[in-house]
Amino acid sequence: MTYMSSTPNKTIDPPASTVQPVINPLFPIFLKLEQLQTLVVGGGNVGLEKLSAILANSPQAQVLLVAPRILPEVEELAARHPLVRLEKREFREEDLADRDLVLVATDDHVLNVAIRDLAKSRKILTNVADTPLQCDFYLGSIVQKGSLKLAISTNGKSPTVAKRLKQVLNEALPDEMEQVLDKLIRLRAQLTGDFAYKVKRLNEMTEVLVEPEAPVARKKPKYSLTFVLMLVLAAISLMVTGHLLFSYIPFSTIGNLAMDVAAQVDREILIFILAGFVAQLIDGALGMAYGVSATTFLLSFGISPVAASASVHASEIFTSGASGWMHLKFGNVNSKLFKTIVVPGVLGAIAGAYLLFTLEEYVYLIKPIVAGYTLFLGILIIRKVLKKHVKKSPVKRLGLLGAVGGFMDAIGGGGWGPIVSSTLIAKGRHPMYTIGSVNLAEFFVSFASSAAFISLAGISHWQIIIGLILGGTISAPLGAMLARRLPVKTMMIIVGIVVIIVSLRLIYMAFIG
Repeated sequence: MTYMSSTPNKTIDPPASTVQPVINPLFPIFLKLEQLQTLVVGGGNVGLEKLSAILANSPQAQVLLVAPRILPEVEELAARHPLVRLEKREFREEDLADRDLVLVATDDHVLNVAIRDLAKSRKILTNVADTPLQCDFYLGSIVQKGSLKLAISTNGKSPTVAKRLKQVLNEALPDEMEQVLDKLIRLRAQLTGDFAYKVKRLNEMTEVLVEPEAPVARKKPKYSLTFVLMLVLAAISLMVTGHLLFSYIPFSTIGNLAMDVAAQVDREILIFILAGFVAQLIDGALGMAYGVSATTFLLSFGISPVAASASVHASEIFTSGASGWMHLKFGNVNSKLFKTIVVPGVLGAIAGAYLLFTLEEYVYLIKPIVAGYTLFLGILIIRKVLKKHVKKSPVKRLGLLGAVGGFMDAIGGGGWGPIVSSTLIAKGRHPMYTIGSVNLAEFFVSFASSAAFISLAGISHWQIIIGLILGGTISAPLGAMLARRLPVKTMMIIVGIVVIIVSLRLIYMAFIG
C-alpha cells in the first residue's frame, strides 16, 4: 500500500513503524488430492519419499508416476493404492495434460528445470525436490492425530527444526484427539442460537481444557492371576534359596566378610560421592558447571588441585561422552566448529595438566590461584544470567578460544563449557549447535586431561573417581527432574553464588594458613 503525494506519479512509502515484516510469506492450505490429478516424475528414493507423503495424507489421491526406472518399494506402495498408476518410460510433455499438481523428483537438474518451465507455462503448481527456488509449494512436516492435522513450515530454512517440532507435537498430542473432535462436533450440532452464541457456549464448555489439572487419585492396578502366581513362585524360590545358602554359609561369616570389605574402603569416599552427587545434580539441572562445582567441592575438603582436576576429568569422560554422542545422534553438532576447537582444546588441556602437576610443590600458591579462577567462573555464570542483550559479533579466533578453554579447564578442574559455550553463544552462535559441538569436543578434552594426569601422577586417586561416578549416577535422575521443575535462571544464580562463596573461603583459608 502506498500514500499519494501532491506531486503526480510520485509515491511516499508508509512510515517504518507501520510496516509489518513478513517472516514467512507462505500461505498454508489443505488440498483435497482425491479431487485433483497429481503427476510425480521420478521413481527413485526421492520419488518414493514424495509418493509416500502424498498417500500417507491422502490415500485416495489420483497419482500418475512416470520414470524409466522404478524402485521395487515404489511398486509395492502403488500396489496397495489402486488410484496410483505407474509408467516405466521417459517423461513426455503430454503427461502434463489435465494435471493440477506436479512433483519433480529426478536426479537430472536440467530435466527438472525443463519440466518446471513446461508446467509453469500451463499454470500448473510444481514442486521440485531439493530446489526451493524452483518450487511453487513445499511439502511440510505433518503431525496427524485422527482428523486433526498440523502442517509445519520453516520456509525451507531448516527441515531439521520442522522434524524436531513434529516429534515434539506427536508426543504432546494424545491419540484420543479423534474422540475429542467427535464429541465436539456432536456438541456443536446440539447447540441452538446464532453463531456468536454457539462460539460463546463452546468456549465455556472447553475452558476446562486449559485449566490446571486437578490431582487425581491413582487407581490401583489390577493384576492378572498369572502375574500373582509368578510372584508367589518367585517368593517361594527366594525362601528356598536363602534357606539352603544360610545352611551352608553361616550369616555371621557373611557379616564378617562385609565388615572386612567396608573396613578396606576409605571413609572419605563418602565425601567424593557427595561431591559427585552435588555436581551432577547441578549439571543435570543446568547443562553446565559439573567441573567447577565438583572441583570447588573437593578443594574445600582439602583435596590437592592435581588430584581434584584429574579425578573430575576422569569421571567427566563418562558424562561428556554420553552427552556428546546424543548430540551427534540428534544432529546438533556443527562439524566445522567441532574440528576447529577440538585439537586446540586437547593441546591446551595437556599443557594445563602438565603445568598443574609440575607446580604441585607450590600448592600453597596454586590453591588460591585455582580458587580465584573458580571465583571468576562463578561470576561468569551469574553474569551470563543477568546479562542483557548485547550487539553480537563473530568470534575470529576459535582455535585460541579452544586452547584457552582446554588449558583453564585442566588448571581449574572445570570451565570448558562456561568459557567456550558462553563466549560463542554471547557472540551470536546458534545455541543448539554450539552446545552440541562443545559437548562433543569436551569428551576429547576430558580424555586428554585424564591421560596426561595419569601418565604424570598415576591413578592413585581412584577412590575419588569412583566416588564422583557413583554420586553422579545417583543424582542424574534428580537433576533431570529439577530441570523440568525449577527455573533455570534461578538455579544458575544459586550455583554462581555458592561457587563464589566457597571460592572466597578457599582464598581466605590460603592466606591465613
